[in-house]
Amino acid sequence: MTEKIYEALGRASSLLEQRGLEPHTAQMLMEFVTERSRASLFADLREPLSQEQHRAFWEKATELLEGRPIQYVIGEENFYGYTFKVDENVLIPRPETEELVYGALERGRKLFKGTSVKVADIGTGSGAIAVSFKKEWSTCDVTATDISEGALAIAKHNATMNAADIRFLQGDLTAPIAHEKWDIVLSNPPYIANEEAAQMSGTVLDHEPHSALFAEEDGLYFYRKLAESLPPLMNKSFLIAVEIGYLQGPAVHKLFQEAFPNALVETVQDINGKDRIIFCETSE
Repeated sequence: MTEKIYEALGRASSLLEQRGLEPHTAQMLMEFVTERSRASLFADLREPLSQEQHRAFWEKATELLEGRPIQYVIGEENFYGYTFKVDENVLIPRPETEELVYGALERGRKLFKGTSVKVADIGTGSGAIAVSFKKEWSTCDVTATDISEGALAIAKHNATMNAADIRFLQGDLTAPIAHEKWDIVLSNPPYIANEEAAQMSGTVLDHEPHSALFAEEDGLYFYRKLAESLPPLMNKSFLIAVEIGYLQGPAVHKLFQEAFPNALVETVQDINGKDRIIFCETSE
C-alpha cells in the first residue's frame, strides 16, 4: 500500500533537514506533484498518493536531497504573479527583483504619463523582468537581451507562455541595442564578487549559472560598463533601474551620478531594509 500524503511529506522533510537542506521544499514539491493548492494539500493530508504520484514525488525528492533547487526540480517559479519556466540556464527569479519591476513601473508611468515607451531589459535571463513589465504596461515596446543562447531560449518560451510580445536580441550588455535610443533601461546584472563564493549556499553555487551570479571588480564590473555605455543611448527623458548587491549602493550610485551628472540618482532599499535598487532618471 502506498504512502499517505502526510507520511511521504514527513519522511522527505526529515531527510532534507538531516542534510541541512530546506525541509519546506518537500511541501512545495508535494503541491506540484499532486496538483493541489496549499489549503487543499492540508485538507487531504491523510489521502493516499497514487502510484504515479508516489513515484514522481520520490524521484524529484531525490533531486532535492542532492541539493538541486526546488524551482529547477519542478521547472518553474512564480514572479510578479506570472509563472516562469526555469532551468540551469537561468537564475531563479528572486522576490527582491519584483521590487525593481514595481518601482520602475511606478516611476516610468509618472515620468512618461502612461504613453508608449521603448524599454530594454539587459541580461534578461528567464525574461522575468521583461515579461512582467510588458504584461503590466502593455503599450510599452519591450526589447530583452542576453549573451547566453540558452537563457534566451528560456526567455522566449516564457514570453510565449505569458502572451507577452517582446523582441529578443543576443549579445553582450548594450551591444545589441546600441543603434537605438531608449526611454527605460532595466537590468539585474551579475553582481556578486568572486570572493563571496565561499559564503554562498551550495544549492545556489552548485546549480545556478555562475555567469549570471559573479562579476569582476568586487562585483561592480557590469555597473561600470553600463554607466559608460548608456549615456549616448538614452533619450532626453529617461529612466534607468538596476538591481544591486546590498553593500554596493554607494559605489553604484557614484558610477551613475558621474555618468549622468544632471540626473536624479537614488538608492532604494528593499523590503528588508537593504540597499537593492539604483534609479537614475531625468525629465526634460
